[in-house]
Formats: sequence, C-alpha cells, structure tokens
Amino acid sequence: MRLNRQLAEKNRESLASVLPITAIVLLLSITIAPLDPGTLVLFLFGAVLLVAGMGFFTLGVDMSMIPMGEGVGVEVSRSRLLLIPVAVYFVLGVLTTMAEPDLQVLAQQVPAIPGQMLILTVAVGVGLFLVVAALRIRWAFPLRWLLLFFYGVVFLLAALAPSNFIPVSFDSGGVTTGPITVPFIMSLGLGIASSRSDKNSASDSFGLISLCSIGPILCVLLLGIVFQPSRADSALSEAAQVSTTAEAARYFLSAFPTYVKEVAVALAPIAGLFVVFQLITRRFRSYQLLRIALGLVYTYLGLVMFLCGVNVGFMPAGQLIGATVASGTNRWLLVPIGMLIGYYIVKAEPAVAVLTKQVEEVSNGSISHRAMGLALSVGVCVSVGLAMIRVLTGLNIFWLLIPGYLISLGLTLVVPSIFTGIAFDSGGVASGPMTATFLLPFAQGACAAVGGNMMTDAFGIVAMVAMTPLVTIQVMGLSSQVSHKLARRRLRIRMEKVEDTILYFD
Repeated sequence: MRLNRQLAEKNRESLASVLPITAIVLLLSITIAPLDPGTLVLFLFGAVLLVAGMGFFTLGVDMSMIPMGEGVGVEVSRSRLLLIPVAVYFVLGVLTTMAEPDLQVLAQQVPAIPGQMLILTVAVGVGLFLVVAALRIRWAFPLRWLLLFFYGVVFLLAALAPSNFIPVSFDSGGVTTGPITVPFIMSLGLGIASSRSDKNSASDSFGLISLCSIGPILCVLLLGIVFQPSRADSALSEAAQVSTTAEAARYFLSAFPTYVKEVAVALAPIAGLFVVFQLITRRFRSYQLLRIALGLVYTYLGLVMFLCGVNVGFMPAGQLIGATVASGTNRWLLVPIGMLIGYYIVKAEPAVAVLTKQVEEVSNGSISHRAMGLALSVGVCVSVGLAMIRVLTGLNIFWLLIPGYLISLGLTLVVPSIFTGIAFDSGGVASGPMTATFLLPFAQGACAAVGGNMMTDAFGIVAMVAMTPLVTIQVMGLSSQVSHKLARRRLRIRMEKVEDTILYFD
C-alpha cells in the first residue's frame, strides 16, 4: 500500500511536469504550427507514456539506484589501496556511458565517424573523469580549480579541432549524463563524501556530473583532431505516417522491443557490478536487496516507457513544429517559442527530479527544489532562445560558449562552493533525453527550413542547454549569499541599538 501511494504521488508530480509542454504543443498545433493528425496522435500517446514512465522511474531510483550508488561509494572509498577505487570508478564510468540511450542517438546522427568509435571515445572520457572527480572528493580538492583548468584545455583544443565537429563535441558532454548515469553517479558522490567527517563533505559530494561532462568533450575534440573527418553532416529523420489511433498504437508497440533491449543493456552493467559488490562486501541485508531489486524493475519499466514516448512521440512533433515555424513569414517567432518550450521542457527531464531532491536533502532544505527548478527553467529558457538565434543567423557557437563559460567560471571564485558543484552538475542533468529527442529535432527542422548548416547551426543546442544553468544557479547562490550577509548586518545593527538603549537606561 505504501508503494502504491508513493507511485501515485510520483505520477502526480510527473503529470504536473509533462502537462505544460503538452499544452504548449497542442496550442501551437492549432495556431501557427499545424500538425498532421498522425503526428499529433503520436505526440499525445508519447505524453501519456512520459507521465507513467517518469512516475515509475523516479520511484525506482529512490528504491534502487541511490542506495546502490551510496553503498558502492562508501565501501570503495574505505580501500587503502588507491588502485582499487581507481579501477572501479573507471569501469563504472565506461560501462554505464556506453549503454546511455542519449549517446546512441547522438552517434547515429554523426556519420563522419563510426558510431562505436565515437561511443567508446565518449565512454573512456567519462571513465577517466569519474576517477578524477571521485579522487577530488576523497582528497577534498576544490572543484573550482579543476573546472578552470580543464575548461581552459577544452577551449584550447576546440581552437584546433575541425569547425564542423565542435558543436557535436560539446553536445557529447551533455548527452552522456542521462537518466542512467546521473542517479548512480550522484549517489556515488554522496557515498564517497560520507567517508569524510569535515564540514565541507556534503558540498563536495556535488561535482561528479560536472567533471564527467568535461571528459567526453575533451576526448571527442581529440578524436576530431586526430581523425580529421572529411565530412560532418546530418539529415532529418523520416516521420512515421499513421492515419488512425489504432495504427499509432501498433507503431508504439512495434517500437517497444527496441527500448526494452536498450534499457536492459543500459542497466545490466550496473546491476551486474552491484551483484559482484554485494557478494564481496555483504553490505545489504535480504530485505534491502528485495527493495533494490523491485526498484530496479520500476526503473527499467519507467525508462522503457519514457524513452519510447519521447523517441516515437516527441521527436517527429518537435521536428515538424520547428520546420513549420521557420518556413513562415515570421521566422523570428522561433526565438520566443523556443524559449517558452525550453522553460517547461526541463521540468520533464527525469534526472532533474533526482538532482533537485538530493540538493534539497543535502542542503537541509536551504536550497529548495522549487528554487532549483526555477533557476534551471530560466537557464534552459535562455539557452534555447540563444540556440534559435544561431539557427536563424548562423552565429558561430564560440561567440556564445566562450562568454558563457567565462562568466560561469568567474562566478566560481565568488559563490559558495556548494552552489558551484550544484550548478555545474545541473548543466549535465538539464541536457537529457527531452533535449535530445525534442529540442534537437526542433532545431534541426528549423535549420533545414531556413537552409542552414545543420552540423554547425542546429547541433550545439545540447551544449547551450548544459551551459546556461551554470550561470543562473550560481547567480541564485550569489544572491542568497548577499541576502544572508544583509540580514546578518541588519541583525547586528539592531542588536547594537538594543545594547545602546540598555546602557542608556543603566
């Protein structure tokens, strides 16, 4: 009964997240961006699957992925031999990333480099930087200095890489931190940090996602420099043609086996490594193992429904809306429409719910999930608006990325360290499957309609979505810091007045 209540609560939360973007698409479909009935039916079917999928997924993560990650983090961090945690973290990073569904989608859209080569390159990048991130927590090394150094290296390599390849490189950093890797890696950080007893251990638990997002960018840039692809192009995917609701249902049913297999392959490495971990450490008791096993089933079912819904239902709708708006006389409407969609679509990212909940728990409620959600929504809203400007004008992505990262890295020097970790983690979390399967097709459809270069103008939207929350959340942290200082100052002045009054009467 308790699980049923929890599932009902999660479904209500997911409905509240998905409903706004559904309403926006419906409104656009009857005004400036008409959709054919088949595409609209697929979209509505997909929205239903999203609601159910997010409900199962978020409950499953609470029951399985979070305790698994924390348990592994605690036990591995106790090892006196440094080689053991290094090997474990690297293998975890590689195996979980290679099966990330968003990465598979990106690899299929970059024909210039063999898909498996790109996937392996990205996975190695995540594995290496998961080691760096875990050791940073273990040794309490400040996150800001690592971010400053590695992003400096990123932009140095970007200056040497083929121009057509740069947006894809930055996009790869966003898609790797998806719904499979984020919950496990975040809880792994909590487990590693719990082995420390100092006052900064909680804030240092954040930052794994941010560093794991840098690894793929560096490795893919190196791949582009070494491989020197002769071409880097992409084409729009063909939309399914359905004329009845029965055909739409059959189309979804035919697509289900693909995602049943994909999610099984994605979760199998984590489940397998956990079994080995449990056999060696015997950390969890039987009732805990049963709860974790049930949670994995919920996570699996939720991801299958979610990915099927967004890939089959949302992708064609996003592509068609972008192409229709860009084909009209008022192309500039792409910017406000994109911003409105961006503001609400981040709420439907499954990993965002996991992040905001953990932030609220670790900060003891001082950083609420609502404040986090608002900062993320504002950031993604701005990023999609800037991405639409790029589609319309062909603006080089460096003109946006370099100032954006300079501002965000500069803020790391003045905001509390916990906000730096949360902000840079949020960038990777915000750019999840909803971005890859709705916003990217939206940008591709618009880019094709205006006759732009899809690789340089449409790609890069994932990178933009990953960048702007770095600024908005740190600004939220800076304003919070200033507010607390002003409050303390007012309290001190008030206390001084009280003391003066007491002395006067004495």
